[in-house]
Amino acid sequence: MENPFTHEYFMKKAYQEAEIAFEKGEVPVGAVIVVADKIIARTHNLTELLNDVTAHAEMQAITAAANFLGGKYLKDCTLYVTIEPCQMCAGALYWSQITKIVFGARDEHRGFLKMGTQLHPRTEVIQGVMEQECGDLMVRFFASRRK
Repeated sequence: MENPFTHEYFMKKAYQEAEIAFEKGEVPVGAVIVVADKIIARTHNLTELLNDVTAHAEMQAITAAANFLGGKYLKDCTLYVTIEPCQMCAGALYWSQITKIVFGARDEHRGFLKMGTQLHPRTEVIQGVMEQECGDLMVRFFASRRK
């Protein structure tokens, strides 16, 4: 039997978190962290609610996963996030030594690739999973803010 736990399966879970953020008026970024096909962290941007510029979905997910695992390193974990992490989040992901990052849409203005931010040398990056859906959600959010 084929494994149902694909990158798209987990990205859909992250996308659900992004939709929750959208409904709350937060920039719609969602993230989940997975280990051995089990979600151990599930969150979204909370910068408005917490009045904290560091409360990005990835930062929240790193903290939740580390608490779940009982340690600061996220080895053998995969982060699924709807938008390419910024350099702040990439720095935290570097220090967490996360094994894999899978993201949906690029952030052509503030993403870690654009900014040239380095990840841990053993971190694998996969991009473009549900890219269109993730990007469209961001476009819809910012269009609704401009009205």
